[in-house]
Parts: sequence; C-alpha cells; structure tokens
Amino acid sequence: MSLYSIKDLEHLSGIKAHTLRIWEQRYNIVSPKRTETNIRYYDDSDLKLILNISLLKDNDHKISHIAEMSFEDMKKEVFKITDKSTKADEQVQALTLAMIDLDEERFEKIIATSALQMGFERTMLQVIYPFLIRIGVLWQTGAINPAQEHFISNLVRQKLIVAIDGQVIHPEKKASKYLLYLPEGELHELSLLFANYIIKTRNHKVIYLGQSLPFVDLENVCQIHQPEFIMTIITAAPIEEGMQNYINKISEKFPNSTILMSGYKVVGQDWKTPDNVVLINKIEDLISLVEKNN
Repeated sequence: MSLYSIKDLEHLSGIKAHTLRIWEQRYNIVSPKRTETNIRYYDDSDLKLILNISLLKDNDHKISHIAEMSFEDMKKEVFKITDKSTKADEQVQALTLAMIDLDEERFEKIIATSALQMGFERTMLQVIYPFLIRIGVLWQTGAINPAQEHFISNLVRQKLIVAIDGQVIHPEKKASKYLLYLPEGELHELSLLFANYIIKTRNHKVIYLGQSLPFVDLENVCQIHQPEFIMTIITAAPIEEGMQNYINKISEKFPNSTILMSGYKVVGQDWKTPDNVVLINKIEDLISLVEKNN
C-alpha cells in the first residue's frame, strides 16, 4: 500500500489541497489517517475515492450529490464516463486508477479505446506521456509504490513493442540512419522505444541497441554503421565521469554524427553542448527534427 500527502493527492487528481480540506470538513468525504507523530497521510483507497470524485465533478456532478453516493456507485458511473470519453485528462485519471488497482484489463480497455479514437501516436502523446510524467515525480519521491510503477511501465512497454513491430518500413535512399541506445546503468526504456516508433513511422532507418550499453560497444557499432544521428536518454544512470564530461566525450568520439540527448539528467540543466550535440527537451522536438530530415 502506498502512502500519500495531501499534496500528492492534489498532483494526481488536479483538485487543490484547500478544496480537499473544505470537502473533508463540509461533506466528510475523505478523512486522513495520522502517524504516531500526528502527520496526516492518505492511502490507496483515499486516492481512488478522490480520483473518482474528480472525474464525476468534471462531468457536471455536483459535489453535494457525489457525497451521497456509495463508492461502488461512483465507480460504476466513472466507468461509464471513461468508456465513452475522448478527453485526454479523463483517460489519464482512468489510467491512474488502473495503476492503483493493478488492473490490466482496465488498462487495456482505456488504451484500446483511446487508440481507436485518436491513433496510437496521439494516444502516447496526449494520454500515456502526461500520465507517466504525472506519476514519475511521485515515484521518485516514494509516494508511488514501485510495484505499481513497474506494472504500468511494463504494460506500456508491451504496447510500444507491438506498435513498432507492426510498422512496415520502406526507407528511401535519402533516409537517415539513427542509432538509439541507453548508457551503461540506464534502464528506463519507454521514451527510447517511443523514439524508435516515431523515427520508423517517418521511414528512417533505426539501429536499436536498447538498455545499459557499454561505451566501447557503442563505439564498435558506430564504426561499422556510421549513423547520421545517435540518440540517448539519460534519466537515472550514474555517469561516472560526470555529465559534462560524458557529453564532451560522445561529441568528440563521433564528430560526424549529430548527437541527440534527452532525459531528466540532460534537459533543463546548464550543460555546455558542442556543435554536434542537440538537446531534445520534449518529444515534439524529436518529431520536428525527424520530419525535417524526410
């Protein structure tokens, strides 16, 4: 079971902490537990309740009416809403509920419905990515149970692999060659898999080397295949020589390639980037760059 602060509930539900406290006092909707040192906290059942209330309220249910509903009635009404909804925010809320309950069937239904309505790429951009960003910070601070994060990550990974395998690529002679890898110790693969999908759907060639690649192996592959672009995403890997030194090293080792770099340890930092290094701040930046090279 995960434990949440009122700020965690605010971040996951979009309902202000001040509003939650008013509901607690006026409607007795959710009451926090307290630690032995009198610190307020909430559990998974509280989070599910607040997420359900948030969805109902966003669909014109009055809070006074919601307060009178049983949890089961709320749940049934939420399922009706999310089964028909085309709103990305509501699908994100529904995914959060599926994560808490480790409900694979619900996850599958949400993604299938969204993909049918807007296509796989837009589902990734408008539903799955915002959802992963929402839970990512909370996972790093320990508010999200690692088992819940792993559950969702593995399901998303499966979807990405199926989508990549489903692409029939016909690269033209002018197509660029992209080499994708994660540095040694880096295991967070979802963004790199999605980059693979994006590049392939634009009919470029991809050499996908995946997780935790030793630098010497990267050198060997690049020497053979001479890619125009090398892409890596650094989220959590401990870079022994330091991030700036790593950026400089990869730039110097592959002067004839454009180095695309992204991830929490790269974006928003004050690194000095050599001329052949491009920082990818968001996935839309990668899409624009790839499409310019068509």
